[in-house]
Amino acid sequence: FFFLQESMHAYAANVYTTVVEELMKGKQRKFIAVEQEFFRLWWDAVATDTQKQQVHQLLQEGRLEFVIGGQVMHDEAVTLIDDQILQLTEGHGFLYETFGIRPQFSWHIDPFGASSTTPTLFSLAGFNAHLISRIDYDLKADMQKNKKLQFVWQGSPSLSERQEIFTHVMDQYSYCTPSQIPFSNRSGFYWNGIAAFPDPPKDGVYPNMSLPVTDTNIHLYAKTMVANIKERAAWFRTSDVLWPWGCDKQFFNASVQYSNMDLLLDYINKHSDEFGVTVQYATVGDYFQAIYSRNLTWEIRDSQDFLPYSTETFQAWTGFYTSRSTLKGIARRASSLLYAGESFFTQYVRKHPASSICKCGALKQLQSLRWAVSEVQHHDGITGTESPKVKDMYMNNLMYGIFNVKKLMASIIFDMNNAKKNGEVYSSVYNKDSGIPDVDQYVVVYNPLAWNITTFVTVSVSHLAMSVYDELGLPVPAQVQSSVESHSTYDLYILVAISGLSYRKYSIKALNGKQSACIGRSVKYKQKDITRADQESQQLLPVVNNCYQVLFDQNTNLMHSITEREANQTVQLTQEFLEYHVNGDVMKGPISDNYLFAPNASAVPVSKAVGLEVVSGNLMTEIRQYFYSNVTAQDYIYAVYTRMYTVPEGYDGKLLCHRIEQEYSVGPLELNREAVLRTSTNLNTRQLLYTDSNGYQIQKRPFKAYMNNTVARNYYPMVQTAYIEDDTTRLMLLAERAHGVSSQGNGQVEVMLHRRLWNNLQWDLNYNLTLNDSSVVRPVIWLILGTKDVTNVLYRTSGLALEHRPVVMFGALSEDKPKLPRQLQQNSVHGSPVTVPPNLHLQTLSIPGWRYSSNHAEQVHNVHMGKQKQGDADFSRVLLRIRHLYEVGEDPVLSQPVMVNLKSLLNGLGSVILVEERSLTGTWDVNTLKRWKWKTAQYPSKGFSNSTETSENSIVTVHPKEIRTFFVYFQGQ
Repeated sequence: FFFLQESMHAYAANVYTTVVEELMKGKQRKFIAVEQEFFRLWWDAVATDTQKQQVHQLLQEGRLEFVIGGQVMHDEAVTLIDDQILQLTEGHGFLYETFGIRPQFSWHIDPFGASSTTPTLFSLAGFNAHLISRIDYDLKADMQKNKKLQFVWQGSPSLSERQEIFTHVMDQYSYCTPSQIPFSNRSGFYWNGIAAFPDPPKDGVYPNMSLPVTDTNIHLYAKTMVANIKERAAWFRTSDVLWPWGCDKQFFNASVQYSNMDLLLDYINKHSDEFGVTVQYATVGDYFQAIYSRNLTWEIRDSQDFLPYSTETFQAWTGFYTSRSTLKGIARRASSLLYAGESFFTQYVRKHPASSICKCGALKQLQSLRWAVSEVQHHDGITGTESPKVKDMYMNNLMYGIFNVKKLMASIIFDMNNAKKNGEVYSSVYNKDSGIPDVDQYVVVYNPLAWNITTFVTVSVSHLAMSVYDELGLPVPAQVQSSVESHSTYDLYILVAISGLSYRKYSIKALNGKQSACIGRSVKYKQKDITRADQESQQLLPVVNNCYQVLFDQNTNLMHSITEREANQTVQLTQEFLEYHVNGDVMKGPISDNYLFAPNASAVPVSKAVGLEVVSGNLMTEIRQYFYSNVTAQDYIYAVYTRMYTVPEGYDGKLLCHRIEQEYSVGPLELNREAVLRTSTNLNTRQLLYTDSNGYQIQKRPFKAYMNNTVARNYYPMVQTAYIEDDTTRLMLLAERAHGVSSQGNGQVEVMLHRRLWNNLQWDLNYNLTLNDSSVVRPVIWLILGTKDVTNVLYRTSGLALEHRPVVMFGALSEDKPKLPRQLQQNSVHGSPVTVPPNLHLQTLSIPGWRYSSNHAEQVHNVHMGKQKQGDADFSRVLLRIRHLYEVGEDPVLSQPVMVNLKSLLNGLGSVILVEERSLTGTWDVNTLKRWKWKTAQYPSKGFSNSTETSENSIVTVHPKEIRTFFVYFQGQ
């Protein structure tokens, strides 16, 4: 928050204040604005009534244009599709409610590489064209030379031409004005200079102010600008040239900017015969309208993305896939808690209209987390490419939001249980926050997914002798064992089976007598020197459940192989930690930093000795491996905790049994080390890797050999999923935060888990971007091994089960324990659970609170009449999104379209009276959304494309990869 204040003070507030003032002075002037977070801060805290009136007028005249319109310009490599949609929806809701406008163009100029999920999202949001800039330098040069920087992008193989979008890639000059002017050693075109932190200069003189335009130099200025325009014109197919004017942190003094540029544009247009060019101020929309009206036929690009991204031979921007792993983890945890909190609150409001909880206050608590999760999606946020001070701001905002939503969920439980008001309920989201040691307690466990889930939740307890009971007082399977984390507590694993969007309550009691929780017994094995392992006498230690047999080699204490029991397939599989050593001195060669990964050489194994401990019980076996630098070392920097689950009769254990859960402990690292976990198998993968694109679709990643920097340029982002396979067998990795991932050898997959760097590049030092991250990180990855058919069925549901693990809330059991109402005994929150088939995902169920009318004419009228003033939030509109998880043809059964009756799906929430299908961010009625249809060789007839069909009686058919968005209204509101 402090950083936002500082940026507002130093320049951001001045941008909007001076730009609005200057636009009012000249009808020809225009401006585009992107990120709503700064604009909203200005609008709410700085803008006067007059300025607000002027903004309305300028938007109406099309001279101020909001492009993208999300809270931030989100990163494309390491963000999850849900969070991208959240931050877009958050910004769009504000713009539509306040101004009745809906952005229709993108300006995604700064993310480090472009994902193919983005064109699909922007299509679904109603955009007519998409604009990107940062793609591989060598690819850009090639496209530029062949006039191929513009194309129609079909980002999704399954949605193809239904959600395609015209895409413009900026040329080599990218999004900033070239500042070199041949007639002076001062810069040109940046007349307001560079923003000064933390305070604007008292005399108004900023550093690096460009040479002002005067009678004596105007001809030279014009010649320079025209020459650059003509150079660029040669790279495009039409005679319209987009000439970006501005850069980062510009226009904080718009007066000096426009007054100089006015002179220059007038001069060029007066001498247009001589120059062969006419120029005008324009918005992105003006530019795309000009291109569209040329009616050319464009090439189609398929779903291949533009990742990774390199700017020079040794500058591969693949380090940020892992930078600040802790921030990446917290951002995802916050997103997952928000998702749970939204559906929990929505059900509560629907079922308890006369509740004791203040709904407006509750919505504010949710909004604090919506904002925090939205803002951290910024391309210098979750990427880890910010200074420590800014990272702390993101972390504080996320923690504050998490605290608010936990508090809200706890108070809802409390209200519904009508517990004694002095009772204690507090919540912890699946990190091992301690429960309440030494007293009997209960836990309330909420399943945020719209499927029945069987899984384990972990609670810290202070005794080994424990029993767990459900609402009816029946014993629940559980296992208690020594904790990995601490010597004074134990980990209690409770097997929970919970219906969709429902919760259950379990009581935990410390016992002296007979107990229901089995105890995990520990066996410690001798530490082994892996450099001197005796290959002759191989002794293998088996760990078995219903799905897998995993063998450990007792000569080395390393994993040896995994057998998938159903198909009886055995894969040789070993895992080791390695480190890439990197250079931090710019005088000695390429450096690694927050953005870049520049390894000196191949990765080096970190440990010569491995310790092993196996903790086994009836429900779970945990294999603890500790990696030491040598045989005499006392401390370890690396550890792996591998868990395999055995599910008792009567429980659906398919997902649980098929995952080998691994938790890693990595750090603190030495300086200029990048830590990877490499898994090597005997699968003949031909070094082909598959990774997910933002948790939405899968990209094929063949290994590419380059003249230089081959290791770093073959790293890709893994947001949720990565896998390798041969003709029959697939090894799948599922993650709960983003990592860099690569296949550096046949049958190998390596995941970068942590980085700690320092360098002396002046720019990095100025902005404190040296990533001296001394933390210990504890990421989790689930391994799934099996035939392609089996893994296909499992991995999408498993990935979401990892993303949205149940939320655990604790409370103290009082002596006279509150009786639960009857309907809660059957484990659903309120009425019937909400359940969708396994190939669909209920992606959003929330109460947004927007007050805008869903009738566009009415909304525009209300804004015009000034009726959109502050009022209470609207609690009657429920936002629902459903996503189909499979591609066309991916699976014979799961790839089929699915018919969903929304009335019966939501009947547990009440009686549905109206369903409106909307665009992705909710601001368009899909029936009135007519996007531009660009001509392609494939589809020559140009017209407007319409997307989907919803039947009158709220039955919808969801096709592969569709994301469908609805407003739902219930009776009695």
